[in-house]
Amino acid sequence: MNEPQALAAFAALSQDTRLRVVRRLVQAGPDGMAAGAIGEALGGASTSRLSFHLSHLEHAGLIQSRREGRFIIYSAVYPALAGLVGFLMKDCCQDHPEICAPAVAALECACNPNMAESA
Repeated sequence: MNEPQALAAFAALSQDTRLRVVRRLVQAGPDGMAAGAIGEALGGASTSRLSFHLSHLEHAGLIQSRREGRFIIYSAVYPALAGLVGFLMKDCCQDHPEICAPAVAALECACNPNMAESA
């Protein structure tokens, strides 16, 4: 991920509804969620308001949509989210891996259910 892409992603995530949408879609997994279900999960966000936020996130490359019948399903773009984390962490260690160890450990815990249970 380059700096302009990272700036677009951070700008998209700097709004509370959009941040909540991305977090919800990450939780939903690769199957994603229908727009209506996302609205319900966010406490009944209006269709027009939600559409605006989904469009903004999709333009930033953080989510994608697909049509399934009469529904539009949204899902997180995991490579883009990983790229954003990678962009932040790229130069963190500078030959001192202990600096990044807490961040790496937090990611491992979040992505590995067995580790999360034992933490």
